[in-house]
Amino acid sequence: MAGKPRKHHRGVVQRTERISRTMVRVVLGGDGLAEFATSGLTDHYVKLVFPYEGVEYPEPLNVQTCHETMPRELWPRLRTYTVRAWDPEVRELTLDFVVHGDEGLAGPWAERAVPGDEVVMMGPGGGYAPAPDADWHLMVGDLSALPAIAASLEALPAGAPAHVFVEVDGPEDEQETKTAGDARISWIHRGGRPVGERLVRAVRDLEFPGGRVHAFVHGEAGFVKELRRHLRVDRGVGLDQLSISGYWRRGVDDEAWRAVKRDWNRRVEEEEAAAIAS
Repeated sequence: MAGKPRKHHRGVVQRTERISRTMVRVVLGGDGLAEFATSGLTDHYVKLVFPYEGVEYPEPLNVQTCHETMPRELWPRLRTYTVRAWDPEVRELTLDFVVHGDEGLAGPWAERAVPGDEVVMMGPGGGYAPAPDADWHLMVGDLSALPAIAASLEALPAGAPAHVFVEVDGPEDEQETKTAGDARISWIHRGGRPVGERLVRAVRDLEFPGGRVHAFVHGEAGFVKELRRHLRVDRGVGLDQLSISGYWRRGVDDEAWRAVKRDWNRRVEEEEAAAIAS
């Protein structure tokens, strides 16, 4: 692991709650979060550390130490999750997990978690919060981006205009959201269509309000790529007005996506620059 070592924290499960058919909320606490802190961003994220069972790791568990002293095939697996909420007064960190039965790694962990379970995490990172001087806001994402969108809605200034599109499998996956902003929230039901297909159509069909937009677009990399091109090329939205990235990629796990994400983003930027120049 290159660069500055990332701070590690150890959270203890306090309680869990199923908040929709496909999402479980886990609240972490404990003395291991004594140095955890956020800075006002609404897309803060942590990287949860999942060791392999039966493997002896250095104590305390530290990803950088593992990378320096262990073969790659034994390195702990990392999964990235948005900080849904952080309460420094009671020292509680809330994370929301998409769950699909036994599919994946973090989802099954969250579904089985009970008070007293522990998890090591790195972070938080992040880079977005709704700009208070924007004329209006655009927020677009699938289930993986819903925690950040919900946190962003809560942070909107009173009366701030926003168009919000969230894709979920069906009505049973919708969640109650709170905001002081003037937000028009559209729940897009995927209905068996490819992930993001109906999201892209909804944004393309949106009559953009006048003024300067601040946009947050995250989720599966394929539809994010389509929307980035649409916003940058067709709508002329500047990069300084965008927080946009593929949280995940259909057909690959988190490790495989991280391995190619930088090259993917580079190709997207090159194609975009060529389209804008033409």
